Amino acid sequence: MTTVSELDQTVTDYQLSHVYWLVKAAKLAYSDEAEVRETTRRWGLDRCEFFHTKLDASFPIEDTQAFVAGSDKMIIVAFRGTEPTNIKDWLSDVNALGTPGPAGKGFVHDGFSRALDSIYPQVKQAVQELRDNDQTLWITGHSLGGALAMLASARMHFEDPNLLPNGVYTFGQPRTCDRSLAAPYNEAFASRVFRFVNNNDVVAQVPPEPAFHHVDDVRYFDSDGVLREKLSFTGGLTDGIKGLTSDPLAPGTDGVRDHFIDHYVELVEKNLS
Repeated sequence: MTTVSELDQTVTDYQLSHVYWLVKAAKLAYSDEAEVRETTRRWGLDRCEFFHTKLDASFPIEDTQAFVAGSDKMIIVAFRGTEPTNIKDWLSDVNALGTPGPAGKGFVHDGFSRALDSIYPQVKQAVQELRDNDQTLWITGHSLGGALAMLASARMHFEDPNLLPNGVYTFGQPRTCDRSLAAPYNEAFASRVFRFVNNNDVVAQVPPEPAFHHVDDVRYFDSDGVLREKLSFTGGLTDGIKGLTSDPLAPGTDGVRDHFIDHYVELVEKNLS
């Protein structure tokens, strides 16, 4: 069993041990308020704000949830995701790219924008109130939560340049925006954003290109669970096929299975050993 050190609140750059705590935070974002508060307290984050908002009936996702937890050294913002069966179909609509991005930069998926709008003012206020000692700021999320993490970080920085997170780490994140937002985002967040994708994760493949575009930088778990920083196009195709055929008893389910948050946690733990 992998032994992971306690959360290091002094980290300022990319470290796999820190990825572990952020994927754990992304998983924790699925929990209820009591568990979120108790768990973050055990992590040494003595202040915590929890948010849960209902969305209108026209939206495929019923609600949005997030928490902001911090100490005098660091702040973590985590957005909750949703299961792949609830997200992949409505994300396939290319016509959803119609909402202006933060500070008028590019366009974003209308569903993501609406989901973020329902919770962003409370999240930003909590960050501003907790950040009273120039703490490092980390934003994370899985699935839909990954999309909200990316867009929240973009909105924070492009609307208030003083709010530049130290890191935005997402897991199984769908494409969120067009190239005209992705390009300035990649420039502003260089070496701060890491988008983790597990092999054939179906949600990371939607909404479709070329209208929608992923942001940098990708970190890829191959079909053997090994974390790779670089993978050629051909290598990616070969590894994807290997993943698809890995379970002959359940053909066609690899993309959904690869998306689950528990698998991302297990893969990070495996690569720490």
